[in-house]
Amino acid sequence: METHRLDFAEFYRNSANDCLRTVLLTVGDRDVAQDLVDEAFARAWASWRTVSRHPAPVAWVVRTALNVNISRWRRRRREVPVPDPGIVANLPVVDGLTDRSALDPQIMTALMRLPARQRQVVVLRLFLDLDTARTAEVLGIAPGTVMAHLGRAIAALRDDLVPTGRQENSS
Repeated sequence: METHRLDFAEFYRNSANDCLRTVLLTVGDRDVAQDLVDEAFARAWASWRTVSRHPAPVAWVVRTALNVNISRWRRRRREVPVPDPGIVANLPVVDGLTDRSALDPQIMTALMRLPARQRQVVVLRLFLDLDTARTAEVLGIAPGTVMAHLGRAIAALRDDLVPTGRQENSS
């Protein structure tokens, strides 16, 4: 039992910030993200023997947190409004989680404008560095769907973040 507890404690120490950052970027509200990640880690602890053997336990926690969010949303039968993305500029540095130089408010604002599924794909693929197959597995969608969402999201982010007068090729 002691090894079981130590393994989970090490997993939590090594992955809690990544999980929180990933869920925060997906849901856009720090308090909600913290609640979701806490619930996901509680479920991971309850099933640690199984979760510890999962090929991507961090992805399992993130997916569980996102599923908890969906379940909460369905119970309320209304969509929870996304807070003003400008809130990122005012986030305090807590436990090394929010580094304003790493979490650019302009990027956060652009991410929050994406549809939820595109935002999930971007966060899992680019922030958590999961491959296409693992992202598809975590989200329960086909790999081709992941690529389609990623392509659309990158195009939308490019349109949002690259100034309109900028020329890619100069002659």
